[in-house]
Amino acid sequence: MAEIVRVAVDAMGGDNAPYVTVKGAVDAIKESDNLKVFLVGQKAKVEAELSKYQFDSNKIEVVDATEVIEMAEPPVMAIRKKKDSSIVKAMYMVNHGEADAYVSAGSTGATLVGGQVIVGRLKGVDRAPLAPLIPTEKGSSLLIDCGANVDARANHLVQFAKMGTVYMENIMGIKNPTVGIVNIGAEEEKGNALVKETFPLLKNCPDINFIGSIEARDIPAGYADIIVCEAFTGNVILKMYEGVAKSLMHVIKKSLLSSFKTKIGALLIKKDLKKTLSNYSMDQYGGAPMLGLKGLVVKTHGSASDIEVKNSILQCVTFTEQRISEKISAKISE
Repeated sequence: MAEIVRVAVDAMGGDNAPYVTVKGAVDAIKESDNLKVFLVGQKAKVEAELSKYQFDSNKIEVVDATEVIEMAEPPVMAIRKKKDSSIVKAMYMVNHGEADAYVSAGSTGATLVGGQVIVGRLKGVDRAPLAPLIPTEKGSSLLIDCGANVDARANHLVQFAKMGTVYMENIMGIKNPTVGIVNIGAEEEKGNALVKETFPLLKNCPDINFIGSIEARDIPAGYADIIVCEAFTGNVILKMYEGVAKSLMHVIKKSLLSSFKTKIGALLIKKDLKKTLSNYSMDQYGGAPMLGLKGLVVKTHGSASDIEVKNSILQCVTFTEQRISEKISAKISE
């Protein structure tokens, strides 16, 4: 029998908590036999949501946490002062070995600080990056880092490439995944000081498949399986990606409903269009794992749907079963 994976979910995190966190957890345990979820949050509110569903009560447990860290709170101060918050208590469950993974749609800053301070980095890991999968024409690419380390150094980016390689090989099943560094041109001599320093290090790294620079316009085409950058650039790419996708959806919808003729056409292509567009939905990928920690930390969007929460929880099962943390540790020490 497969080992049960225990996931501590910040039930109070996100714009739509605890509704989406509870529903996502219930749907997740129905899809996986090897899963137990701890819903960490204000007990009365969480249990009121749980009462709306039928589920195996042995697979979900409510852990009371009286405090909530709000999005606008200074993260370091919040982690120190709100010891009974859902974020801190869930993180300590991972630290104490009571849970294998943590999922939150709550404060990104508090999650990043808690991941570093409470869960802790693996030996040899200098920085722990956030690494979301983003949709491309070829499937998906890993964007690393997208928000954790805005002032990264060259050796950090090399470690990001190694961690990303482990993730894509073992989670996405891509053998010898390609690695590109975000740049303003394809030529090796281009870029800022960080890119120029990092490029030769990646080029001479024997255990990654480095293909050189990748310009932002080539990311959606899937030119590289792993896109390496510091977090400032990565976050701009991610937010622009999401914004353009949302705008295109609005433009397409407006165009399809602009006349009787286009409405008939929309009706004819509705099923195929929905299937195509679903490939570009961020919900299907779950959240962004914070790689290089002793336990798994997954950050989802603050506006996450129950589907994204569910997939983030299921993502933890695959991550844990594939022993990603152990493999990253081994890769970094090579």
